[in-house]
Amino acid sequence: MAIKALDILPKLSEAPGISGREEEVRNILREIVGDHVDELKGDTLGNLIAYKQGTASGDRIKVMIAAHMDEVGLMVSAIEKNGLLKFKKVGGIDDRVLVSKTVFVGPQRLPGVIGAKAIHLQKPAERKKVIEYKQLYIDLGFTSKEEAEKKVSLGDPVVFATEFANFGKGLVKGKAFDDRVGCALLAQVLQDSYPFDLYGVFTVQEEVGLRGAVVSAYAVEPDIGIALEGTTCADIPESKPHGHATTLGGGPAISLMDRTSIGNKRLIETLMRLAEREGIPYQFRRTTAGGNDAGPIHMSKAGRPAVTLSVPCRYIHSPVSVIDTEDLANAGRLLKVFLDELGKGGVEL
Repeated sequence: MAIKALDILPKLSEAPGISGREEEVRNILREIVGDHVDELKGDTLGNLIAYKQGTASGDRIKVMIAAHMDEVGLMVSAIEKNGLLKFKKVGGIDDRVLVSKTVFVGPQRLPGVIGAKAIHLQKPAERKKVIEYKQLYIDLGFTSKEEAEKKVSLGDPVVFATEFANFGKGLVKGKAFDDRVGCALLAQVLQDSYPFDLYGVFTVQEEVGLRGAVVSAYAVEPDIGIALEGTTCADIPESKPHGHATTLGGGPAISLMDRTSIGNKRLIETLMRLAEREGIPYQFRRTTAGGNDAGPIHMSKAGRPAVTLSVPCRYIHSPVSVIDTEDLANAGRLLKVFLDELGKGGVEL
């Protein structure tokens, strides 16, 4: 059965998978891509590496495409006497998006809500401040520590209880689009064969330090690296166009530079040329904040040319994000055209 990124995105989006707890996402991807690759294996850190042998004879280059499985979330850090849970943040989450959000806790996906002192009980000075996560708690309906401990353990992962849904004109909303959109695109492209050896790496722990890409790039030793991402989109009323980072509906975003890498100039120019030739809309990521798996890939061993291709996402690193399905489709088109061009020898390395 053909793999289409938009068809598999709902299941990937709703699966729990904070950094270091990516098991369910990994199992879903194993099932999706298993019949389309020559080898599927994991490593010690938890990366899932899908290998497709190239069709060309003789020496073949190795191409690594990375998309991270993990999402930002929370982890249970304490159980109070009254059964409420304290937590730590896993990855970069703004404290302001946490209050009153519904969540799932632990492998049993226990439903809960993040609570705080009601506004009626707050002092005037408190109402003017952001409530820090240390002042919040998760309420699962338990009435005692003993009752909670029967269902919850320290270290249990916590994810936002967000359902995937279509809305508006060609838009979808859901959690963890950073980077389940990249995982969906990578799964889609893995169903095709290429002259070169292709390593599709679904990485772990990107949100806490790009850790999965560090060890997988070292092991694969690619000749070229591509990071697929869901990236910041800030086309909101308070933001001027030059500060949008990316614009929803403007096409896939090519990164020139971020905190961890400067995109390879030849690869960027090739993506631009192919997009213009094929009539695929594209844009540049107009901010240098943050980083992604392209960083450790391009610094692996003696260094590798690498580039990042992203799908714009509104409200990134929050309980719910929004993407334009045309951006997702066009990112898939541009990636496929690029790989086909690479297979023909039309990409200078």
